[in-house]
This record gives sequence, C-alpha cells and structure tokens, in this order.
Amino acid sequence: MAQITPPELLKTLFDAAVQAAMPQYRVAPYLPPKPKGKTVVVGVGKSAAAMAKAVEAAWDGKLEGLVITRYGHQVPTAQIEVIEAGHPVPDCNGVQAAQRIFDLVTPLTADDLVLCLISGGGTALFTLPPEELTLEALAEVSVQLLKSGANITEMNAVRKSLSRSSGGRLAAAAYPAQVVSLIISDVPGDDLTVIASGPTVGDTVTAQAALGILQRYGVQVSAETIEYLKQDSNPVIKPDDPRLQRTQNRLIATPQHSLKAAAHVAQDHGYTPLILGDSIEGEAKDVGIVHAGIAKQVRRHHQPLSPPCVILSGGETTVTVSGAGGKGGRNSEFLLSVAVALDGLLGVYAIACDTDGIDGSEDNAGALITPDTLKQGNEKGFKASQYLEDHDSYRFFAAVDALVMTGPTLTNVNDFRAILIE
Repeated sequence: MAQITPPELLKTLFDAAVQAAMPQYRVAPYLPPKPKGKTVVVGVGKSAAAMAKAVEAAWDGKLEGLVITRYGHQVPTAQIEVIEAGHPVPDCNGVQAAQRIFDLVTPLTADDLVLCLISGGGTALFTLPPEELTLEALAEVSVQLLKSGANITEMNAVRKSLSRSSGGRLAAAAYPAQVVSLIISDVPGDDLTVIASGPTVGDTVTAQAALGILQRYGVQVSAETIEYLKQDSNPVIKPDDPRLQRTQNRLIATPQHSLKAAAHVAQDHGYTPLILGDSIEGEAKDVGIVHAGIAKQVRRHHQPLSPPCVILSGGETTVTVSGAGGKGGRNSEFLLSVAVALDGLLGVYAIACDTDGIDGSEDNAGALITPDTLKQGNEKGFKASQYLEDHDSYRFFAAVDALVMTGPTLTNVNDFRAILIE
C-alpha cells in the first residue's frame, strides 16, 4: 500500500470511523417488515435527515412522517418532511416540530408502524416544555448544564425530567401501534435511555435525582424550575409500562463499530492498533494528560505495545468552563492538553474530532497535532498552556492551521481520538 504521512493517515482513520456509521450503510439491514396498516416515520437527532433518506431508498411502499435535525444537517427527502431546529439549546422550531410528531403518532392503530430514527442531539431538538415551564426556562437549564462539567448521562437525567417528549413518552403516545426505533449511539456505553434522552425507552430516572445533579454541579436555574422538579408531576415512562410492550429498540451504529473500522485501516497501513475504550469520559484536559502519558510510555519503553502503532479511543469528555471561556469544543481542548503534555515529543501525532463534524458549537470537527505544533504556536505568539487554561483551543489551532474542517457528516457516534506513534 502506498505510503502516506502520519497526518494524512490520522485523517484517513477519522474518515473510516465516520464512514462506518453513515446511515446509507447502516439503516437498511435493520428495517422491519411492512405492516398491515400505514408506516409513519418520525425521527430526532443530527443524523435524522440522513437516516430518513436512507429509509426512503430502502423501503418498498408508501411513507409519511417528520424528522427533526440540527440546522445545517438537512438533506433532500421525497416523502418524509425534515425540520431543522436548535442544538444544543432548544428553540421554537424544535418545540413546534415535536408537537407535530406527537400529533402524527397518537391516532394510530395496532396495524400501523411507527419507525423512529434516533441519533445524538435529539434531546435538544425534541423538546416539549410542560405547561408550568417556558421554553426559555428549559433553554437556560441547557446552557448552564453545558458549562457545568456534568456528563451526558447526568445532563439528560435533568432534561428528561423537564420535558414531555423524552423518557419513553413518544413510544407510550404511539401505543397501540408497533414502534421500531433505529438508533445511532453517541453516548458512552450505548445506554439507550441516554441517547436523545430515550424517547422510546423505558426509564427509572426521578425528579429527585435531577435535583441532586443540579445541586452537585451548582447549576443555577429558576425558582419555577426547582419547584416543578420538587412536585415530580412529570415522571418518565417505566420500563414495565404496558404501552412499551410493542416497542423494539435497535442499535444500528456504535462508537465501538467505528473504532474497529479505524483499527482495520491502521493495520492495513502497517500500524498496530490499540483500542483503549469506546466509553472514555472525564474532564477533557485530564483525559488528554492520560492519553499523552500512554503515548510517552509507548515511545520510550515500547509498552503496552511497540511502534509503529495507533492508540484509539472514543466516548465523550466534558469541559468545565471557568471564567469567561474562549472558543473550542471538548475535542480541541483534549488535543491541546495532549500537545502540552507531550511537549514536542518526536514521533507522536494525534487527532481528535467529533464524528458529527462539529466540535461543540464551533465550525470544526476537531484538530490535529504534530511534534512541531507547540513550536509553531510559540513562533506566532500563541502559548499553548495559556490557551488551554483559557479554554480557547479553537483559536490556538486556527493560528497554527491545525483545525480539521469537515462540515456536518450527517452521522454521530461521538468523539474519535487517535494517537499515532512511529
């Protein structure tokens, strides 16, 4: 096989991970048989439009329905309507579309099929505030949670306690129709209750637990929100609820599947792969230090494997923003931490990107480092350690021309990290 440079190989590994999770390859094998009645397609998430298009390409028969995706993630569809809405903070478009989805599924019969297309980002996109709370109140909760350092499981535990659309409520509303959910996982451990806050999955989270999370992270929310949670008037649908007995939830793409695809490509290019895990969590800066430590051990002592090799990992880190904060998502912050910890160690290169193509709320998928990255920054007056402290990784990597820009990929199996050691 033709030789390529380490940065080129890292980008190739990322591309392989993304391609392994693309809806056009993953949807068709998991489609259910046609029902006696009609088929209604609904969906939420960053991949919802691409999944809807894949359903249309594979389905033999009439379809109707509506999916909600993030702004900029729409693709042309023939029978299924696509609505774009706000993410990671919910907006009016998402609320109105969510209500329309419930209006589509509630009049159905036992002969009908609801095909649900679920992917990451669905919590914000598919939000129905309870009558006691405003959309503005829920949006503020999301903003504060995103800054708090809470992980995705904790954030969604709070948000599903404040919404009428998640926590099994969609499947319950569709009863007695058959419900089949095709799910692309973007969460550590592939927990179905966490992906898009589980609109078709029974749950056991409580409002009391949500209150505890807000308190633990010092999240400031309105008095009305606190009082609403204390009343516990919006419980999730329990797993043994009879209305969920006609629901099937099928995982069609996962972070592990994508990591294995990247590992195969690494082997084809003569690099031994090591998958550290598909569900690594923690503060992005700290996870970066640990990954850099493993890379140092490999480079210096050939443990736990010898170069040439590639260390792969997935999952979802967090960033606890202190002060005003700068620009940059969790992947670029992780990678800047790796660069600082490696301090120009020769023979080590790394990439970290979000597989949806958007790292946090910026326009980059992530970034890439080489042994010269810190030197390049210093020559331009950008001290990496200061930008890391200021949570301003985007500006640092922009200055050294190391941002990875893909645009929306239309899939989402969370973060992809690869460290190549020669």
